[in-house]
Amino acid sequence: MFALCLRCPGQVGGFGRYQWLHVTLISFPGLMMASQNLLNNFISGMPAHHCSLPTNHSLHNLSLRLDRCRRYVEPQWQLLAANSSANLSQLPTEGCLDGWTFDRSEFLSTTISEWGLVCSLRPLKQMIQTIYMGGVLTGAIVFGGLSDRFGRRSVLIWSYLLLAVLGCSSALSPSYSAYCIFRFLSGMAVSGIILNGVSLKVEWIPTKSRTIVGTLTSFFFTFGQMILAGLAYWLRDWRKLQVVVCAPQFLFFTYSWSVIESARWLVLNRRSEEALKTLHRVARINGKPEMVNKLTMEVLHSHMSKEIESSHSSFTAFDLLKTRGMRRISICLIAVWFSTSFAYYGLAMDLQKFGVSIYLMQIIFGAVDFPAKLFALATLSFLGRRVSQAGCLFLSAAIIFANIFVPSDMQTVRTVLACLGKAFTSASFTTVYLYTGELYPTIIRQTGMGFVSTFSRVGSMAAPAVLILDEVLPALPSLVYGGAAVLAGCFACFLPETLNMPLPDTIEDVEEKWYARSKR
Repeated sequence: MFALCLRCPGQVGGFGRYQWLHVTLISFPGLMMASQNLLNNFISGMPAHHCSLPTNHSLHNLSLRLDRCRRYVEPQWQLLAANSSANLSQLPTEGCLDGWTFDRSEFLSTTISEWGLVCSLRPLKQMIQTIYMGGVLTGAIVFGGLSDRFGRRSVLIWSYLLLAVLGCSSALSPSYSAYCIFRFLSGMAVSGIILNGVSLKVEWIPTKSRTIVGTLTSFFFTFGQMILAGLAYWLRDWRKLQVVVCAPQFLFFTYSWSVIESARWLVLNRRSEEALKTLHRVARINGKPEMVNKLTMEVLHSHMSKEIESSHSSFTAFDLLKTRGMRRISICLIAVWFSTSFAYYGLAMDLQKFGVSIYLMQIIFGAVDFPAKLFALATLSFLGRRVSQAGCLFLSAAIIFANIFVPSDMQTVRTVLACLGKAFTSASFTTVYLYTGELYPTIIRQTGMGFVSTFSRVGSMAAPAVLILDEVLPALPSLVYGGAAVLAGCFACFLPETLNMPLPDTIEDVEEKWYARSKR
């Protein structure tokens, strides 16, 4: 994702009118990407429920009810008496043989109420999110290779269409299995949109603008979290919500045909004439028509000589672990990426446990991203990358651990601590994106980013599954999330500092600049 930015935008107006339009059009779908990643909070919301009564009993007959998963075998009329002293532990009970009755005050309909994913089937709720994240991981592998072969623009366009069709089809799912299949395929399409959208943005903007542009465009995802809460509150029906958050992809598919292919990709795939025409077009849009005559094939190749030469060299993920310095960096980043995503989605996908309206919690969790990202930018600039990364992870772990000891009736304190934990994991995400791009050398930066970010997706797959452990011990998920963040914070302490240091170009630069220096 953090491929070399084509040097020629400096020749066609730098970050001009075209770049603003280009970045905005590609970032705008980010408003709906948050909906895809966090959709399961509302699609599979858990309504209050209890065992349904047999058909031959009155709906107002409370004498058979016991709790959410058990009921009395025979009516216990004595329990209706205010001064009943019956021994409840010895009364015979049975499962909910007639299904469940769900409260409709918070959700009109969810996958839980429609397919009865409660009691023994409760783990299937979190399995939906794990399957979706598995699709995101698979999509990163599949669409990453396709974009290198067929271009970023083509794969991005068809990913929009795939998500629109598959997402809307999910709303028609007749069964749990069918819905999981659609969510897996939708996750693949989401990965294609994110990967190729980021590549197209990065490859069309000057290097000096990347950090600020990357941070500003990430706010689309933040706004998207708040939009999701509003849509879910308005609709409250999982099929309608599924359609509403996926239908805009048809609009994105329609206007994405106007997106221009990466000139860098065109040059590296021996389509220099097409790349030159593309750059001339961008120059005119940026109000620099005089650059059309100056920007020739010779100038283009001279600016791209380093990239062209690097493209002839074959580097794989194995090269990230071959030398001692690269191996240390890669192992530490694997831990940081995995734990950051693991803790982030562990907090973001369990909103109902706080006892506050799930819609309000989603808005609050989205809003805390604003100060979190600004906090990350400030610490990155003044304290450096390593301190910022380790600090965010340690602080998020401390807050997750602290929440374990807060009584369940102190909901305000638990909610505040959860928001702070979410803020620090969000800041950790912002930091690690920038830090990884600065640690890996130019010739293998894209490969490195793809390799370590894969473990982020593994973390997001594992996070929902860990929530099931609360049936064993309520505090166990928090212990696992917090422990992973502490471990990753320790790994981050072994990464070299990159603040105000030039980017490395080769693996030899990394070994000499950081590993050899630390050895001395």
